[in-house]
Amino acid sequence: MNKISIIVDSVLCAAVVALFVMFFVAMPKSKKPVNQEVEASGELLPIAVVNTDSILKHYTLAVEASDKLMAQYEESTVKLDTKAKALQKEYETFQRDVMDFQRKVEANAFLSRERAESEQSRLQKKEQQLMSKQQDLENLRQKLSSDFMNEQAALTQQLQDSVQQYLREYNADGHLHLILNEAVLMNKVAGYDITDEVIEGLNARYKK
Repeated sequence: MNKISIIVDSVLCAAVVALFVMFFVAMPKSKKPVNQEVEASGELLPIAVVNTDSILKHYTLAVEASDKLMAQYEESTVKLDTKAKALQKEYETFQRDVMDFQRKVEANAFLSRERAESEQSRLQKKEQQLMSKQQDLENLRQKLSSDFMNEQAALTQQLQDSVQQYLREYNADGHLHLILNEAVLMNKVAGYDITDEVIEGLNARYKK
């Protein structure tokens, strides 16, 4: 379960990381550099920082997306494992039948040549059936993998769109010039983190 969770969360996290290096065109009209203005006023820069890990853990849409992907991954795994085990049993039975046929041929145990040829023909057909089932299993594996990737892409896009739209609304007045992902920063500076506020806003909007 932990491995699956790590896979799913890493996929969603990779998609969200790019969202928080967003810039806004509402720059100050003053010709004086912003950092000098801040030094003079003691105010914070018009920049905010968001922790994407927290977004993934606490934004309801992200949590539901992760749960949905995990459920689909587990369902696919169980389906494949069940079919693979059933096919493995058929192979084992087939191998025993082949060995039994070889022993009978060596011991001249067949009453007639026609009987031996009939058994050989049956084993050949069984082998072809098993090869066909093996190919069907591989096709199913590819289909389930494709379905998972398509669902993953759709949920990731939904999450990206949701967060981007909220950040546009959040900064509609242009009071921020940059919203950065905390992961791109060398060190965390107090006073710039708006993660909790963003999560609260995202969940409130999603609830509606």
